[in-house]
Amino acid sequence: MTNQFVEIASKLNNDAGSSTGVGLVAIGAGLAMIGALGVGAGQGYAAGKAAEAVGRNPEAEKKISKLMIIGAAIAETSSIYALLIAILLIFVY
Repeated sequence: MTNQFVEIASKLNNDAGSSTGVGLVAIGAGLAMIGALGVGAGQGYAAGKAAEAVGRNPEAEKKISKLMIIGAAIAETSSIYALLIAILLIFVY
């Protein structure tokens, strides 16, 4: 089964100017960017919940803000990785 994939990949790779290979790379880059959708939704949800928490407990604003910023930064790394993969697929191929 693996040999079939290798044969197909080598056929696509041999035609450097083929539109099929470029199209598959574009589809792969688009699929890689699907990872950014979840990150945006998750960060929006986290910001909403943080605002709600500050509204309920204003004394804990500094701690909540600090944790939200750290969480957003960690979540953003997956979006940056998805963008990096998409850029590599487009420009390296």
